[in-house]
Amino acid sequence: MTRGRFAPSPTGYLHLGNARTALLAWCFARHAAGDFVLRIEDIDLSRSKEAYLHANVQELRWLGLDSDEGDGVGARYAPYTQSARQELYKQALEKLEPHLFACYLSRKDLHEMASAPHENHKNTPVYGERERHYNQRIRAHKQAEGKTPSWRWRVPNKTICFDDGMFGEHCFDARADIGDVVLKRADGMWAYHLAVVVDDIAMNINQVVRGADLLASTGVHLLLYEAFEADPPQYYHVPLLLDDTGERIAKRRGGYTLTALREAGVVPERVLGLLAYSLQLLPLAPCTLADILAVFEPEKIPTTPFTLTEGLLEWLYADSARNQH
Repeated sequence: MTRGRFAPSPTGYLHLGNARTALLAWCFARHAAGDFVLRIEDIDLSRSKEAYLHANVQELRWLGLDSDEGDGVGARYAPYTQSARQELYKQALEKLEPHLFACYLSRKDLHEMASAPHENHKNTPVYGERERHYNQRIRAHKQAEGKTPSWRWRVPNKTICFDDGMFGEHCFDARADIGDVVLKRADGMWAYHLAVVVDDIAMNINQVVRGADLLASTGVHLLLYEAFEADPPQYYHVPLLLDDTGERIAKRRGGYTLTALREAGVVPERVLGLLAYSLQLLPLAPCTLADILAVFEPEKIPTTPFTLTEGLLEWLYADSARNQH
């Protein structure tokens, strides 16, 4: 059975871009007659807030995106919050111990090294032989200062490929494109890469629908699946929703959040209509989830980003004043 998921981080209200990805993840799972899991990725304890967690759940409910597990329903793979799953990450890290090393390089160190000419063919800063050598040089000094290291995983020397459901085949050279990866930060926080893979394996997730901005992370995740001797999911990296400046919509743009839209009197049918239109599934008009699911076909989803223009925002808010309470 297909098992998909949506995994928001409760660091703010969900914006229209989040809603678009959640809608697609829900549609992909429902189209395959599969389960849809809601998992809360609150591993960043310094930024995650309980109030946002509850708000995110309510925002998804407002749109009608029901889940089979994780929203007070289903407990087969509980708990569904990462903050309650840390023992699993510890056990996973121990399995990788032969290939882990303590890293004492600071962000400043890495930034300065990245500013110099780099050897990898894509001109993307990665943590490789040069960084390992410098880390070895400063290790004794940093230990004497009492500095706590991060823990990095030395990736294998290989090329790994996968077939993305939206963008086709992609290949990554582990040493040149990815480099040695932090799996546990110096402040004790677990890295996203480790937590997301461990959770997807443990919850038997075999379909991952997420934003195209995470496509570059997939190489790391595939290497971890291989290290844990687990089958990876089918990935679908969906195009982003952009604002009228061409920038990816972010949580800091408060007017684009579902909470702000709801409080302004916008009805969920208009939000769904706009999102369906942006995905080339339906003409621009209010609609329901049933309307969207009735016409949903993965092959119909475009592979180019969609720009949210001022005119579309005006359409979205058209009836909001009369709906305010």
